[in-house]
Amino acid sequence: MAQAFQRLGSEVILFHKSGHLLDKEDADAAEIVQQSFLQEGIRLVLNAQLQRVEKTESGKVIHFSSDGKPDSIAVDQILVGTGRAANVEGLNLEAAGVAYDAKGVKVNDYLQTSNPKIFAAGDICMNWKFTHAADAAARIVIKNALFAPFGLGKSKLSSLVMPWVTYTDPEVAHVGMYESEARKQGIAIKTIHIPFSQVDRAIADGEETGFLKILHREGSDKILGATIVARHAGEMISEVTTAIVNQIGLSQLSTVIHPYPTQAEAIKKAADAYRRTLLTPRSQFLLGILAKLS
Repeated sequence: MAQAFQRLGSEVILFHKSGHLLDKEDADAAEIVQQSFLQEGIRLVLNAQLQRVEKTESGKVIHFSSDGKPDSIAVDQILVGTGRAANVEGLNLEAAGVAYDAKGVKVNDYLQTSNPKIFAAGDICMNWKFTHAADAAARIVIKNALFAPFGLGKSKLSSLVMPWVTYTDPEVAHVGMYESEARKQGIAIKTIHIPFSQVDRAIADGEETGFLKILHREGSDKILGATIVARHAGEMISEVTTAIVNQIGLSQLSTVIHPYPTQAEAIKKAADAYRRTLLTPRSQFLLGILAKLS
């Protein structure tokens, strides 16, 4: 929204409570987005604590502090992003024996509420607040409510591999684990980083800013997660999601032929980069000689 209003001619000031935009995303990805905002002329007020708003002759005055320093600014209009709140009032859930709190309805991994005959799906009961997440959860509910009683098996919410996209410009798409998550869990990892400045289609499109980062288990080609920063990152993340869901490793992914030139070729480059790590020193030496001769 900040970029949209800035591009439509407004002078945008963005207040953010943390020290960096997209502070829950991959740090390298967040930095690219933040620099894009700054280059477009958006004023960022980070580590902001909003205190009050008053209406004056000069407009609406926002009183705030940033990094502990008090300040104020007059603006024409204020757009507030408040997030989501569970709308459970008036449903008489107590009478149905459905437990809930301020965050929403409580469910188990099969999306059953405290009343096992009642299921829930979507924003009202999940940490993933995405339309596609609600769709996936609804499919779990249908299977577990209608078919599981006939012995056809149950599905778990925790089994989902959930991608998401932050629709800034460039977009930030992610699926699976972050590097920080893997380290906290003690998982030995390797990261493959492909800048779009090395992808011919991105260069031709003038969209070199961005990268593909794939995280895989050390000593294995198993993909644990990926982050893509690109203008159309959301169109590319599904290939990696498909690989994770179907347990397709980087070695097999490197055999997939990608049309040239496309920005999705970055995924092929990452898979090829993994394959090169499998070469012995002798093989690498011979290939180096062949490359020079060619």
